[in-house]
Amino acid sequence: MSSMTRLEGLTAIVTGAGSGMGAATAQRFVAEGASVLVTDINRKAGEAVAEPLGARAPFQPLDVAKADSWAEAVKACIDTFGGLDILVNNAGVIAWGGVTATSEDTFRATIDVNTVGPFLGMQAVVPHMVGRGSGSIINVCSTSGIVGSPKSVAYTASKWATRGMTKAVALELASTGVRVNAIHPGVIDTPMSTKARGDASGDLTSGTPPVGRLGTASEVAALAVHLASPESAFITGADHVIDGGRSGGW
Repeated sequence: MSSMTRLEGLTAIVTGAGSGMGAATAQRFVAEGASVLVTDINRKAGEAVAEPLGARAPFQPLDVAKADSWAEAVKACIDTFGGLDILVNNAGVIAWGGVTATSEDTFRATIDVNTVGPFLGMQAVVPHMVGRGSGSIINVCSTSGIVGSPKSVAYTASKWATRGMTKAVALELASTGVRVNAIHPGVIDTPMSTKARGDASGDLTSGTPPVGRLGTASEVAALAVHLASPESAFITGADHVIDGGRSGGW
């Protein structure tokens, strides 16, 4: 197997693939030989990513907070590619605000996308993966789910919840051949991160990591390739931090 076909013959759904880490992951998966259902709630952004990738990466609209939207996406993937091997739960939102400044609506909306979304995604794909006896689920969490972040109570809560859910489902499925892991990016140079750092108004999370630069979406995508591929067959329920050393000295 060549260095650029680590996902040869595998099929994947990547959520939030219209920009940033999701787009980079979809692009890298295709380069590594996978077929990818490119999904996003933003049709224009998703189609812009999918179109240059060709027939092995069609676009499918997906609202991760709705079970029926997940059912449609999973059916589309299986109908198009004949199966589903990998799920990357990447779609997410960031909401800034401390405990008294965050509205109930904002809190619930953040949980809906960042926690309910991955829950519904896993619920939708697990029966198929268990039936096949293999699969890799990758939940993109955050270093805010490892150490917490000030003035981001909703976001931090959502990422801790998704981290815990990842471990619970990994244990539940450990004997089935389906693996479930979490990626915890730190400050990554993406459009959403750029906006979030501006909104943070000098908060700790807007600083530069110890390595002296921001991470890149392609570096996160490379980690996702490893976790999606057979080379990580003995890895499940694990936290994979990619933050330039940030969480080591927060």
